[in-house]
Amino acid sequence: MAYYYRIFGHFSGIISVELTNTKTEFYEKNVLTASEIFVEYGNFIRTVIRYHVNNEHQVDDLFQDFFLSLVYRPIPDRVDNIKSYIYRAVTNDIIDSIRRVEKYQKHTCKYRSQSKKSINKNSPADALIGEEQLDKLLELIKGRLTASESKAITLRYGENHSVSDIAEKMGVKSRSVSRYISVGLKKIRQFLAGK
Repeated sequence: MAYYYRIFGHFSGIISVELTNTKTEFYEKNVLTASEIFVEYGNFIRTVIRYHVNNEHQVDDLFQDFFLSLVYRPIPDRVDNIKSYIYRAVTNDIIDSIRRVEKYQKHTCKYRSQSKKSINKNSPADALIGEEQLDKLLELIKGRLTASESKAITLRYGENHSVSDIAEKMGVKSRSVSRYISVGLKKIRQFLAGK
């Protein structure tokens, strides 16, 4: 049995080395091909990326990512118009990149909303009292403001949402949310000054 294991181990090592050498040769060939394409079409590729993206750092990142994309997925031999293929491939890579960033931001916001940890450095009892007072203040505010103003202020200061998040939740534009908050705070100040 031990003899069989040694032979099997020996052959699997040979197969592994051959596969690694084949992959290395494959990627070396693809790197050379991608380099030739970038020498010939590099300015075109960068122009297409700049057309779709305004941030110069992002342009450089996408430019490098597209090179790697060509290494892993080289242009097929059957392609007649390389320039149009490159345009479509670059555009698809940009769309994929934007989707990845949006997905990451969505997950980050979801995580942030689910893990609301108190940054209050006081004792837990003081933190609880502070939260209760904030809740009472928000209830008082709701009675003095319109529904939109109340919701905007509660989301902004009670739940720490950004103006754009609030606008999305309320189904209005960001400047409407800013106006709701501004008018609501003005009413609150007037109410507190009158008391």
